[in-house]
Amino acid sequence: MAHAETLDAHDDAHSGDAATHHASSNLAHHFDNLEQQREAGSLGMWLFLVTEIMFFGGLFTGYIIYRTQHPQAFAIASSTLNWKLGALNTVVLIVSSLTMALAVYFAQMGSRRMQIIFLVLTMLLGATFLVVKAFEYADKFEHHHFPSTNFVWKDEDIPASVVPQQREEMKYHIQMFYWIYFAMTGLHALHMIIGIGAMLFLIYFAYRGRYTPEYHAPVELTGLYWHFVDIVWIFLFPLLYLLGAHLTHGGGGGH
Repeated sequence: MAHAETLDAHDDAHSGDAATHHASSNLAHHFDNLEQQREAGSLGMWLFLVTEIMFFGGLFTGYIIYRTQHPQAFAIASSTLNWKLGALNTVVLIVSSLTMALAVYFAQMGSRRMQIIFLVLTMLLGATFLVVKAFEYADKFEHHHFPSTNFVWKDEDIPASVVPQQREEMKYHIQMFYWIYFAMTGLHALHMIIGIGAMLFLIYFAYRGRYTPEYHAPVELTGLYWHFVDIVWIFLFPLLYLLGAHLTHGGGGGH
């Protein structure tokens, strides 16, 4: 009995030493403990997200100003976007927020297998979003709706109520809508790509067993970033896709 108790005590001490070693290996030298490191990381991520909000806020402000000044042109241009694909991507991102939250949860619980599964699912959903967006972009390039010197907008795509003298001006404002559309959705897609890249690193380190109930801050911080990107799209979808959905032009579903 005494020998068994000695072995148990030895195993407990060994486990404690392993946990201490694991914690110390993930602790940066300028922090006193993992909790302090986690709080500093969270503060840094929130400050970063505030700058991102200001950045996208400028684009949203420009959109609102131009839309207020030229509502008809923006509605006509919006009606050519495929709102069904936009709605599909909205559902995809909402589901990806759920899978990301579950990945964080299982990282906190110390379940390596489930954590990896939900990280992979989140990454695949993000890739699905980008593939759908690529099809949308391809359609716009095919119809010369990319805002450049090759931009084309047919006269028959402008309501007959618009007098000939105003048609060229309306084409210019329609092109401005597409400039905003590509700028905002393109930057959003770039943020998606960055998020997917971060998840590749998370999956690698999760497979190596780096994240434990004591140390899982990188998963939490990536989750914050991913949720922010999803929220941005929740605003982009109605502003860009549903603005002209009431118009019959193009069936409201693109060319």
